Amino acid sequence: QVQLVESGGGLVQAGGSLKLSCAASGRTVSRNSMGWFRQAPGKEREFVARITSSGTTNYADAVQGRFTIFSDNAKDTVYLLMDSLKPEDTAVYYCATRTTGGAYNARFARSYDYWGQGTQVTVSS
Repeated sequence: QVQLVESGGGLVQAGGSLKLSCAASGRTVSRNSMGWFRQAPGKEREFVARITSSGTTNYADAVQGRFTIFSDNAKDTVYLLMDSLKPEDTAVYYCATRTTGGAYNARFARSYDYWGQGTQVTVSS
């Protein structure tokens, strides 16, 4: 059983920065792809970023150049550094991992097996 625990959310002014953390259990980060998604009120959960076990990263167009995903395998933790935040970045941010093999689309929430409980990010204008 994989456990994911997010932290680091909060209230920040537009243009500011936040760093989210996702602590995993069981050598999850070094073995599996890790993703960040977000869900704003009344909207579907959407892809934000992904990092594979080999370090390959992908980003949603909306955050490309502003957000950075990276991992610390020794701490079994993945991070999302968010710079130049905008009010439209306001959402609950979720960490997820895919533990099964095979081809998949990293931008689909259904591609991931385990999820954290989420952390709220609010960006004021």
